[in-house]
Amino acid sequence: MVTYIDAAEAPLKNTGQVRLYGREDYEGMMRAGQLTAACLDELADIVKPGTTTEEIDEFVYQYGMDRGAIPATLNYRGYTKSSCTSINHVVCHGIPNNKALREGDIVNIDVTFILDGWHGDSSRMYPVGEIKRAAERLIDVTYEALMRGVDAARPGNTTGDIGAAIQTYVEAERCSVVRDFCGHGLGLLFHDTPNILHYGRPGEGVELKPGMIFTIEPMVNLGRPHVKVLSDGWTAVTRDRSLSAQFEHSVGITPEGCEIFTTSPKGIHKPGLPND
Repeated sequence: MVTYIDAAEAPLKNTGQVRLYGREDYEGMMRAGQLTAACLDELADIVKPGTTTEEIDEFVYQYGMDRGAIPATLNYRGYTKSSCTSINHVVCHGIPNNKALREGDIVNIDVTFILDGWHGDSSRMYPVGEIKRAAERLIDVTYEALMRGVDAARPGNTTGDIGAAIQTYVEAERCSVVRDFCGHGLGLLFHDTPNILHYGRPGEGVELKPGMIFTIEPMVNLGRPHVKVLSDGWTAVTRDRSLSAQFEHSVGITPEGCEIFTTSPKGIHKPGLPND
């Protein structure tokens, strides 16, 4: 049985119980989420052929520090960078380095800032110059999958409803949903209960209640869903080397539905592509 606890009474660790946050907490999450989203907006002008992912990472670090925020990934479980940069067939957790982006690449940039204790976690896809139609379509499908998951995030529904909404759409578009990684509870902790699977059956899983905060972050492959983690212990890639894409929002359940903390201030949720 799933139990829910008031965040004010919960110790600062993952207890396996689902925290329920209050209105003031949502305001803190909105400030953190909007800072992360504003950083992702600024990256739209930086991602281009010749830019290295190390340069992107340095920008993310400085952007946060200049505004009183700390990158949550920096020194998290031994990770030494301020962001994750996942290119082409890299599914997630790509480590920034000195290799330059090339024309036609697609890259996911995942940023989490800690501001006043609150975690704003979001990622977007960026085209590097002109990209192939198949890559553009994958990005479109993945973003739509995210938003269908967000639409299913409302009181009375379950985590299974979110997963089913994503999986049904993605597979109808002849793509596949990665099973090995999932969304997660968020707030005062970087990773908390519950896990948000991006596949599943309606009505199964944890019931959604006002006060719950978590990420929805589907990873979608053009090929098969299977992934493997490289020897660095972080970088996950598609086993068939097919392209992979991901989008991520931090959201909170409200009495009426769902509040997105990480919407783009500039309205460029799909940088470099039509934002319809």
